[in-house]
Amino acid sequence: MATASQWIAGARPRTLPAAVAPVVAGTGAALYADGAVWWKAVVCLLLSLALQVGVNYANDYSDGVKGTDDDRVGPMRLVGSGAASASTVKHAAFACFGVGGALGLVLAATSGWWLLLVGVAAIAAAWFYTGGSRPYGYHALGEVSVFLFFGLVAVLGTTYVQLGEFTGPSLAASIGIGALACAILVANNIRDIPTDTVSGKQTLAVVLGDRGSRVFFVILLVVALVTVWWLASYTPAALFGLLAFPWALRAATPIARGERGLGLLPTLRDTGIAELVYAIGIAVGLTLGA
Repeated sequence: MATASQWIAGARPRTLPAAVAPVVAGTGAALYADGAVWWKAVVCLLLSLALQVGVNYANDYSDGVKGTDDDRVGPMRLVGSGAASASTVKHAAFACFGVGGALGLVLAATSGWWLLLVGVAAIAAAWFYTGGSRPYGYHALGEVSVFLFFGLVAVLGTTYVQLGEFTGPSLAASIGIGALACAILVANNIRDIPTDTVSGKQTLAVVLGDRGSRVFFVILLVVALVTVWWLASYTPAALFGLLAFPWALRAATPIARGERGLGLLPTLRDTGIAELVYAIGIAVGLTLGA
């Protein structure tokens, strides 16, 4: 029986900024249009967190039963470490998806029933990332899904349920947030290149190789920071998003130095912080520029 602290570790708290940041940014875009609906923003936040924890438990389960985590370097996994049974972790993942689905129903009922299709797609993407017979995360498509669902869909969706429309600032923010969310995954997969190669998990990092993946990581950070200038075309106050630069620089330093294994854990931490600071910065800027 896993302890409470092990369940918390299995939920991978360092990935949670990737769930909070898009809701903050999307709400900032709604505030810019003077149309924020706070209770919907809270529901979006809870939904995003439920899906993030759900996908983390789902990955724990799927990688554990496939043996991918047998020689894992990094945070503990519940199934791979033997702390919890595979079926228990699977049920925990489905419980999180159930909570997310219920919250999605609330948003769909008040903002448009077509959003149910988006919700179904998001839950399916969360499960089939490492689950099923042909998980797309094992075929170099993980970053595409993260950019789509934790960037475009999450930010634009947060704005839409509050405003009833999509906006230019929301689109710009979604690209920046998506790039930083992808950077977190890239750093994670760079760390796991040796074990993923042995287990046959073809992540994008395995395909690009160590050097190519490190270059890609830096490009993603640059895309996010450059996007701030796009937002600044709506209001110069959006330049507050550049406050994330120190953490982005800190995140890139171990990547540039060629750190491996546990040496990349600071990169994961600092990229998550950079994404959250980025989202808060542009949200504050958009609010001031309203």
